[in-house]
Amino acid sequence: MSHSLLLHSVSYAGLWGQAYLSVDEFIVKAAALGYNGVMLMAKRPHLSPLDYNHAQRRQLRDKLVQLNLNHNVLAGYCDLTAGLDRRDIPHKEIQLAYLTELCRLAQDLAIPVVRIFTGYESTHAGFPEQWNLVIDTLSEAARRAGEFGVILGLQNHHDIGVGYEAMHDILHAVDSPHLKALYDAWAPALQGVDIETAATRLGSHTVHTTIADYELRPRYKYQPALINYEPQTPAVVAVPMGEGFIDYRLFLRALKTNGFRGSIAYEMCSPLQGGGGIENLDRCARRFLEWAGESGLHG
Repeated sequence: MSHSLLLHSVSYAGLWGQAYLSVDEFIVKAAALGYNGVMLMAKRPHLSPLDYNHAQRRQLRDKLVQLNLNHNVLAGYCDLTAGLDRRDIPHKEIQLAYLTELCRLAQDLAIPVVRIFTGYESTHAGFPEQWNLVIDTLSEAARRAGEFGVILGLQNHHDIGVGYEAMHDILHAVDSPHLKALYDAWAPALQGVDIETAATRLGSHTVHTTIADYELRPRYKYQPALINYEPQTPAVVAVPMGEGFIDYRLFLRALKTNGFRGSIAYEMCSPLQGGGGIENLDRCARRFLEWAGESGLHG
């Protein structure tokens, strides 16, 4: 089965030492490389809802069509547990206002899916309170997404619900056709979880997945009293597709076997082997398309 292949604009956003392209430059780049869609970072310096008026949104939508970028995702950046240390500030409303504007932006751009997160675990509340806050906020956000005819795609990134069992629980607790999974292999692979089992559980709920490959770099801290080194949590370095430790073919096969029919995005969202120059970014972006062809993901 052929899947739409997207390039995430965060890869060319000037972060992590990478070269910077504007939104317009990026979408031209994605089309020239051979992608048939883009995942657009919905914050500055890319596609912030604050910076695009109605005319600019119409112009961008038309340009996406002209470039045959017809399978797109809007990438939001939220933290639904933020501000628990300052309860006099309406942080839940602030998060919902941002999510609502993302849905409006997606509708204006004819983009069907908005990527969102849950929340980072806070020291200012117990876990049950944070869990309930996430569920309540997602439930209201999903209702608002329905008003714009878009789907919120929950990525397994932030602490709350990052485990595949908890992600499954969240989706069933909210129980809305406007909240689906954007389930990725990165988190379970780093957690030491069996990615085939995780993908099997989430496959029928997943409408999109984002891919990046990594190698682990061991870290050590010198302990003078012992004249020895103490192992630390390994660092991760992004490497060209197929050169890292994540078995994406296994992961995607399990997703597809269990109902996944959505799009796949490639991202370079961390320090990258070979550096952040435009030539290396382009090389890695092309390599992903080659790997996708070798893997039978795109005819």
